[in-house]
Amino acid sequence: MNVSHAPSTPAELADAVRAAPRAIAVGAGTKSRLAAVADEYVRISTAKLSGIVEYEPSEFTFTALAGTPLREIIAVLAERGQYLPFDPMLAEAGATLGGTVAAGLSGPGRWRFGGLRDFILGVQFVDGEGRLLRMGGKVVKNAAGFDFPKFFVGSAGRFCALAELTFKVFPRPRALRTLRLEAKNSHVKARILSEAAVTRWELDALDASVEETAVFARLGGPAAALDALSAEVLVRFPGAVLPEAEADRLWREITGFRWAREDGELAKMALTPPDVPEFSSLVRGLSGAGGWISGGGNVGYVSVPPGATLSSLPWSGVTLRGAGPLWLGPRRNFVVMHAVKAALDPQKRFPNLDD
Repeated sequence: MNVSHAPSTPAELADAVRAAPRAIAVGAGTKSRLAAVADEYVRISTAKLSGIVEYEPSEFTFTALAGTPLREIIAVLAERGQYLPFDPMLAEAGATLGGTVAAGLSGPGRWRFGGLRDFILGVQFVDGEGRLLRMGGKVVKNAAGFDFPKFFVGSAGRFCALAELTFKVFPRPRALRTLRLEAKNSHVKARILSEAAVTRWELDALDASVEETAVFARLGGPAAALDALSAEVLVRFPGAVLPEAEADRLWREITGFRWAREDGELAKMALTPPDVPEFSSLVRGLSGAGGWISGGGNVGYVSVPPGATLSSLPWSGVTLRGAGPLWLGPRRNFVVMHAVKAALDPQKRFPNLDD
């Protein structure tokens, strides 16, 4: 990837955008397809645009520059017993805060607590005219106009170049417990995903492998409460408690996409629990493919070898790695998207919405 600029401050980022007729901001490259655009676009690296600007543990908020590695943020929060409950993906691989927002990528924890979109409070960004703007705020209670910070989640750098972001955080649970629930086929998985969603257990995460005959449920809270809840869950759904080390390894594999191929394509798709059997069947029908179901059956990931295509799958999705189309399946282009694009990027300095 040819990187022409590496600004270290938001002001330098604005200068870099103004100096390029066509531009796109790039992070650590962990979701490389988002920045796979024509050679005419200047790649502006956020590698030096890094660091936590403010952190208020008592207010449960932090502000960091867009190129800050997630693992750095996670470590600082952990020192104060806090965390990002949506389980940021690819943190160990070097993913940045800005790249994660641009990808709209949330982990298993989104099931209980909501996704990345529910935790972003404010954003400083450079628009297509090179203006350094700020939207949203740095406090949790903020109700000032159109919620631009959420609008940029999943925008893939098509509206602006992100400079700085503010997030809210939560206290980390005192203990975690992971259950492996037996599911002999994809129809049983779909049933467990649907039924577990309407119980009083308030599961932290509810994921399933396409290949394994299991659904994985994670609970968080005081250890004594988890003992009672685990026993109750296992009465309804046969299974077992995973040893702590095995559970930790499992969630690291999920958030790091370690189950997926390093080559070929990796894509995220929007599902519902009833889609799980069809999704599983289609993934198993692709030679050399692997799949994972997350978010209680509302997100599906599929990994295929080089040369395979995902364009025939019927769900809306986005390609994270590989050479395939960025946007997959049926896609709704809302009028507001084009209106915001025209307002923030009238010169079309950033890639088009369909690129």
